[in-house]
Amino acid sequence: MQLLLLFPGQGSQKPGMAKDLAEHFPAARAVFAEADAALGTSLSSLCFDGPADELTRTHNAQPALLAHGAAVWAVVKDTAAPHVAAAAGHSLGEFSAYHAAGSLSLTDAVRLVRRRGELMYETGVARPGAMAAILGDLQRPIDEVCAEASAEGVVVPANYNAIEQVVISGEVAGVERGMELAKAAGAKRAIRLQVSGAFHSPLMRPAESGLGQALAHAAWRAPSWPVYSNVTAGPVTDATTANDVLLRQLTSPVRWVAVIHAMASAYPDGTFVEMGPGNVLTGLLKRLAPKHAAKTCGTLAEVEALLSALSPP
Repeated sequence: MQLLLLFPGQGSQKPGMAKDLAEHFPAARAVFAEADAALGTSLSSLCFDGPADELTRTHNAQPALLAHGAAVWAVVKDTAAPHVAAAAGHSLGEFSAYHAAGSLSLTDAVRLVRRRGELMYETGVARPGAMAAILGDLQRPIDEVCAEASAEGVVVPANYNAIEQVVISGEVAGVERGMELAKAAGAKRAIRLQVSGAFHSPLMRPAESGLGQALAHAAWRAPSWPVYSNVTAGPVTDATTANDVLLRQLTSPVRWVAVIHAMASAYPDGTFVEMGPGNVLTGLLKRLAPKHAAKTCGTLAEVEALLSALSPP
């Protein structure tokens, strides 16, 4: 079985995440112990017990999601690694993908995404913005909608999650105008998202300096397999390029449709495996790569099912 690993982004976190893994697998417990030590706080307690509002804060959600993905990977690594052909992650999840690929130690990775979350939150406070999900097929390109709406305030496409699901991001007035224009263009729904800033938009530019310093401070290695970039939708195989695209990702759209199409084309027999909490990315795969098999791997039962599928009869 050829595996294509996918790591979810912000929004998939929830209290109780990875608790069953930590209770059953020493490798998962070790991941959370290392994450707690790296951050100097009990991330594990926040993941396992909440509260939800604290876990959802950007600077907590990002390391929590990375730790969950890392815990899953730590448990299945010995069995799964020989089968992995490539990986990708949605926004924050791209950092998780590089950790799994051996580019970043767990300590470096969890500190890096904690800093990323802090910078994104601080930038959002300094320059408030908004994000909105646009659902349904539009009669005009979303780029065109955003360009027109930007007369009211800067707004850009931030996440191309599916053909009929795009997230826009930017100044509040621009996003609100974009929602109006999208509805006029045939959108079924336009929903404001509960976020602390205009992620993946030019409003995040002030965070670039700090993130660049954090990326440079981490010890990087070339990934063991290609990691597909949110920014370029192409495979990354070296540390220098990884640093570049992860920095650019702050202000660039997540091209998830193009990422999945590229991976599906390169690996026609691959099985996508979502590593972490929930099934958001697996749900998108039904529309983006319907001919490919897909599995979720975030709970004890799902981990055991993957290990069983990979074990010889």
